Amino acid sequence: MFLDLIARALLLPVLLGQALYVRFRVVKLAEPVGVRRGVVGDGPQLRLLILGDSSALGVGVLHQDLALLGQVTARLAPHARVSFELAAKSGAKTEDALGLLKDLHHAHYDIAITALGVNDVTKGISLRKWLRLQTALLDQLAQQSGTRQIIVSGLPPVGQFPLLPNPLRWVLGRQSARFDRHLHAVVAGRPNCASVTIDLGLDKGNMAADGFHPGASVYAA
Repeated sequence: MFLDLIARALLLPVLLGQALYVRFRVVKLAEPVGVRRGVVGDGPQLRLLILGDSSALGVGVLHQDLALLGQVTARLAPHARVSFELAAKSGAKTEDALGLLKDLHHAHYDIAITALGVNDVTKGISLRKWLRLQTALLDQLAQQSGTRQIIVSGLPPVGQFPLLPNPLRWVLGRQSARFDRHLHAVVAGRPNCASVTIDLGLDKGNMAADGFHPGASVYAA
């Protein structure tokens, strides 16, 4: 970590320039169409919440059927009557997700899936603050929303995002990997909480056209 800090300090002018370049170069993708709240399937009642950033929202595909929400509900529908709700926003950080919880329609959920962290990394949130916010989010889901099972999506390998040039890609990749390791450690110590490792190998073939968001095959996986 110490070497990373030195590298970032030495490369700061280059990193700032590349960050501005990426901001103006990135293709603005539309949010997928489709319902974000409803009921599907037959069987025992199951209340599902998906909470997070643009990856939770499904940016990168055209319809919610191809996004995380559609992929999960399609697999659950043969086994349960799924009452689902999607609370997600492009650019959301973990702190923003805490705010999104206040506007939910259901008071309690059986399962919550979270997808957060990339925006915390790109916007320079410190690891200590981020872990504190993640802990607060998990506490709120478990205690206030009564969620029986929380599934936490690990951070994707940002160092593989096609959009990002080096050394910015290397720096953000190292930082996201560090956040991911600590996130899995936090989740491992909590009851009724599990984490998912994202290790698909990302490239132009399975990412969205902007080189930053998941493509349909990534959401399906």
